Amino acid sequence: MKTLKKHTLIYDNECPMCTIYSKGFTKCGMLDADGREAFTEISVRNKNLVDFNRAKNEIALVDHENNKVIYGLDSLLLIIGNSFPLLERVARVQPLYWFFKKLYSFVSYNRKQIIPSEKNKTEQSCVPDFNLKYRLAYIAFVALFSAYILSLYSRKLGMGLNPNYFRELAVCLGQILWQTLFLKRYLKDKIWDYLGNMMTVSLIGTLLLIPALLTNFVPVFYLIYFGFVVFIMFLEHLRRCRILKLDLLPTISWGVFRLTALAIIIAVTI
Repeated sequence: MKTLKKHTLIYDNECPMCTIYSKGFTKCGMLDADGREAFTEISVRNKNLVDFNRAKNEIALVDHENNKVIYGLDSLLLIIGNSFPLLERVARVQPLYWFFKKLYSFVSYNRKQIIPSEKNKTEQSCVPDFNLKYRLAYIAFVALFSAYILSLYSRKLGMGLNPNYFRELAVCLGQILWQTLFLKRYLKDKIWDYLGNMMTVSLIGTLLLIPALLTNFVPVFYLIYFGFVVFIMFLEHLRRCRILKLDLLPTISWGVFRLTALAIIIAVTI
């Protein structure tokens, strides 16, 4: 790999994704061994150059030779392009560049809901601004994707269930509406953080169902496995509520809706 010298990547050390890929850049030699610096431990020299608020939303790359800072997707493309120029040139071609920029923002603005941090939010924490557009996009993406996988999985369960995408989508959207209406007054300004975390719980459950779709066992296996996945989701929901400093009410409400929806589907099917 060709090393991008005299550059420092200011990464979110409270974000596992950011920590992994920034460490990968130094391990494989794309950046110097000391070519990354934790946001919460930023040096005075770099802090004077970096737009502190912008760096919370877009990862900053400090160019010490020219005393300038590159942000977000452009910083990653500069690092990657230094070793793989062709990849950078392709990624900068429109509309690919537009797509990757939107994808970067989609992940960046939702990263604390995808992988929450247990550390308290302070001015020094690298917490992105709330962006309603990207939060709604994340919620919509998980709902659509989960409905698709669940509609495929319903065939494995037997019980007279037929794949029905719109039925599963109605359940996903119903969960969102139920939690929003029931918990809005209780959660107050935490409602969007909670909904983002709740959708990640759904995404985790959806991803766990995918391997089972590639197998061929008796229906009872898939029923037991589905119960196991729901239990994992329940524990993860509890964990994330603790991180958000919420009590059991959101989890109880979440569980009540799940059980009610399941009972209605079974009753209609029978």
